[in-house]
Amino acid sequence: MARLTIDDLKKIKEKHKADFTVREGGYRAKITVHMGTCGIAAGARTVMTALMEEIAEAKVDDVIVTTSGCAGLCSREPMATVEIVDNPPVKYVQLNEKKIREIFKEHILGGNVMEKYAMVIGSETTY
Repeated sequence: MARLTIDDLKKIKEKHKADFTVREGGYRAKITVHMGTCGIAAGARTVMTALMEEIAEAKVDDVIVTTSGCAGLCSREPMATVEIVDNPPVKYVQLNEKKIREIFKEHILGGNVMEKYAMVIGSETTY
C-alpha cells in the first residue's frame, strides 16, 4: 500500500468536510441517547433508531447524536439528554419511539421543551 502524503490527507479532509465540521462543534443541538445495558434493555435502540430517522427525514445537518453509558437512573430508562446551544440541557426519561419523535419535532426543531417528558432541566452541559 502506498504511503499517504499531506496532500492526500488534505484531499480526504475536503471530501468529508461536512462530516468533520459537525464533529468539530459546528452544531446547534446535541442529543445524547443513554445506551447502557439498562437503557438498551428498556428500549434505547428503538429510541435511537426513531431519532435517526427523524433527523434524516428533516434533512438537518446541525444536530448531532451521541451515546453514553448508564446515567445511573436505570428505572427511568430509556433516557436522552438534549442540549441546544445557549439553553440549559434537558434530560428526558422513560422514552419510546413516539415520545422521541415528538421531542425532536417540538424541542429540537421547534425550540419548545417538552416538560411532560422531562425529568430535569439544567444541571449539565458539554459546551
